[in-house]
This record gives sequence, structure tokens and C-alpha cells, in this order.
Amino acid sequence: MFRDWMFDGEHYHRSPRRGPSFHKGDLKYIILDLISDTPRHGYDIIRELEEQSYGFYKPSPGVIYPTLQMLEEMGYVSSTEQEGKKIYSITAEGTEFLASKSHIADGIKNKIKRKWGFKNVGKMMMVMKEYHELEHLLGRCLRGMDADKTDRIRRILVQTYRDIESVIQE
Repeated sequence: MFRDWMFDGEHYHRSPRRGPSFHKGDLKYIILDLISDTPRHGYDIIRELEEQSYGFYKPSPGVIYPTLQMLEEMGYVSSTEQEGKKIYSITAEGTEFLASKSHIADGIKNKIKRKWGFKNVGKMMMVMKEYHELEHLLGRCLRGMDADKTDRIRRILVQTYRDIESVIQE
């Protein structure tokens, strides 16, 4: 979802993507849980997941709609057409399945709360604010800087990257 530039000492390159927001098969529990509250169309599910993650996760239609189709084929959801949109509702079989797997669904919801809970997101937002302020500072100043200062800043950034990487890996 998010990519950042990394400097390896000589070249800048894109870092690998962050890990997946959900493990294989997890999304079906989240979708069933969402539509157990109220019937929804696919884009409503996308918006709800984006809202619950404070904008850090926005699943693509290419993830949501195949999952909804699979759930429909399994008999866990049914769909009706309203105003040109498919509205998905949980079936009795889907409710039974969700209840029988409540320990899995609850574990996924707890993981989401830990990852995207307001307390954690607030901290991430503070880090991103500092990151953007540094980005703006460098953008304003680097072009007019002499080679010596530019090299000193590069060395600071390389060391800072390594320091942050070691914190992440702790």
C-alpha cells in the first residue's frame, strides 16, 4: 500500500511493500461481520474498512468483490439488486459459520484494533507528521546547498535509516 524510497549508500530504490493487512482467508470473516450488522454493497464495505483503519487500509474492489462472490457461492451471503447495486446480506448459514468461527473472527478484530486503534494510529500520525516536515525542509533547502553540506545530510539520513530499522527489528 505505502512505498518509501530507501538509500543503500549509493543508490535510491523502492523499499518492499509492507506486509499484508490481512492473512489469507481473514477478510471473509471481516466482511461477514460487517454485513451481519447491516446489508451492504461492495463499495460500502471498502469505505467502512478504510474508515475503521483511519485511512491506512483501503481494499481494492479486486479484493472485495471476489471475496463476496466466494461467500455467495458458499451460501454465506446472498445478494439483491437495488438501484443498480448488488446489496449483500448474511444468510442463516453465514451467521452459523461466523458463530462457529467466532474465536477466529474475534482474533482478527482484536488484531485490527491493535494495529489501527486510535491510540496506535495517533502515534503513527505523529511520526508521519515529522517525516513530512523533514521532507519539506529537505525539498526547500537541498537544491541550494553546497556539496559538503549535502553529503553531511546524506550521511545523517543513512545513519537515521539504520537506527530506525534497528528499532523496527527489535
